[in-house]
Amino acid sequence: MPGVPRSVADNLFVGVDIGGTKVAAGLVNANGDILSQTRIAMVANGSAADGLNAILSAISKTLPSDSRSVHGIGICAPGPLDPRTGVILNPPNLPCWRDFPLAAEVRKAYSVSVKVDNDANAAALAEARWGAARGYSNVFYATLGTGIGSGIVFDGKIYHGRTGAAGEGGHVSIDRNGPICVCGKPGCIEVLASGTAIAKRARTCISEGRKSLINELANGNPELITGQTVAQALAADDVLAREILTECADMIALWLSNMVDILDPEIIVIGGGAAALYEPFFGSIRECVPAFAINPRAHEVPIAAARYGADSGIAGGAALCT
Repeated sequence: MPGVPRSVADNLFVGVDIGGTKVAAGLVNANGDILSQTRIAMVANGSAADGLNAILSAISKTLPSDSRSVHGIGICAPGPLDPRTGVILNPPNLPCWRDFPLAAEVRKAYSVSVKVDNDANAAALAEARWGAARGYSNVFYATLGTGIGSGIVFDGKIYHGRTGAAGEGGHVSIDRNGPICVCGKPGCIEVLASGTAIAKRARTCISEGRKSLINELANGNPELITGQTVAQALAADDVLAREILTECADMIALWLSNMVDILDPEIIVIGGGAAALYEPFFGSIRECVPAFAINPRAHEVPIAAARYGADSGIAGGAALCT
């Protein structure tokens, strides 16, 4: 591998990112660089064996010619799961697996260490190892996308809690009287400020008669409004788009201030597909977090954009093996 130090080239990991419709796998070196990757369809509604074969196929397409240089396979899978045993418990998006021992089954095919965890936990570890939180031991990672998730790294390791279910920051409520989240609780940050929530707010405003470029960008059909539509309107200095995203950014700041008061992290990293929607508001969020927090040194906690974007699952899977 020209130009890559032998110590790096000889320590490779395969990171696997499993979704309801696809499996992405990549070869990652000891510096966290993704050297190659592949993507195949996931057989979510088939048999357990069909789902496993999709994973094994993605891994085989990723392995280098000399597979002896691969020292581990890390897999990001939808939960609920048990990271200690590598068993997938009851994931709604992967009905092919119920109490499925994924790590053990992959280990039968490849005689290397196999780790399984959820995507936010793994992405948090990748950012701590190689990304925006490199050099920090205590990290709070927030992934803002269709939903909102989080991962916690303490002393350089993922914090799983007593049963492995810790880190569900997206389902922390900040409004007891707020809308009901898919989890059943009122006012979770996910139902208030995720990409899905931003689009829903915009659709409601347009349906109530608010004038906005958002409606034009959606060709007059509120059902076509997405978070990206709101972002495009914001770029054109649309008043409603700015109002919606400002309100959501304030809620993100309040939520993050709670995380600072509870966890006292050294750094907060924000990633996920909807993170770009909030980038114009990062300055405001950085100002509001210490204003909301009771921690007198909250202003010392940097808030950084994640290194890994759409590839966070691949990098995160690899990080599980380091």
